[in-house]
Amino acid sequence: MLRFMRLSTVSFRYSRRGPWILRDVELTLRPGSVIEVTGRNGAGKSTLLRLMAGFVPPSQGSIADRPEVIGYAPDVFPVDQPFTVAAYLAHMSRIRGLSSSASTAGDLAERLNAAHLLDQPLGDLSKGSAQKIGLIQSLLAPPDLLILDEPFAGLDEQTRTELPVIIEEIAARGGTVVVSDHQNQLRHFPGADHWLVANGDVTVDARDSAAPPTAAPRDTPETRPSPDTAKEHSPPPRSPSESSSPQVVIEVIVDAGDADEVEQKLRADGYLTRRSS
Repeated sequence: MLRFMRLSTVSFRYSRRGPWILRDVELTLRPGSVIEVTGRNGAGKSTLLRLMAGFVPPSQGSIADRPEVIGYAPDVFPVDQPFTVAAYLAHMSRIRGLSSSASTAGDLAERLNAAHLLDQPLGDLSKGSAQKIGLIQSLLAPPDLLILDEPFAGLDEQTRTELPVIIEEIAARGGTVVVSDHQNQLRHFPGADHWLVANGDVTVDARDSAAPPTAAPRDTPETRPSPDTAKEHSPPPRSPSESSSPQVVIEVIVDAGDADEVEQKLRADGYLTRRSS
């Protein structure tokens, strides 16, 4: 039985004296949920995903009940490996202890319009083709937690249409799917939660009032630090300039046919938008 995965007062920085990328993050991930993560470039989206996947440990706080089977597709697939696509997928299947690797990889390649790539060297792949192979390897073992970092970048129309179907299938059997999506491809995904990463915080996107709150209470007895511990170890408080920096209005004029796409991209980066009539 899958349990709720919980991030409790999670903070992260890459070095002891470096800036805090994330601070006191409290989140709960429900089995069967689909979560779209948005925010400006550099806000910490990829860092949050790597923490969830277990690739890096929190600098402070804890992550509990991470599912056993995790699929992860990075935003940049490492093509500098001495494999053909088929050999790479077979290698990843062996690492995962899968017995029916060839049929599984072949079926996924067909679904993601990548069967014609199986004999190609990884180094010859385009950005979009490499993205497909990253997706396939993340799905070789049916994941209980699937983490995708900008998975729609460079994909063809057939694959962009099929990927949400795969995501829906994983969620339907109780898996949790977390997607960092600059292009807002899951903005209207039925029942999806939408998280916004900004200024070290992760919050439920206020633009999606129907999204059930998945952020855990910030001050429960289980997670509340003692006064001495809080003073000694907690990240420094935000300065006024971080939490309430001055704002300006920048007018952007676009063709009417491009308005929806431009507005979605700005919102995905965490900006407020207001469209004139």
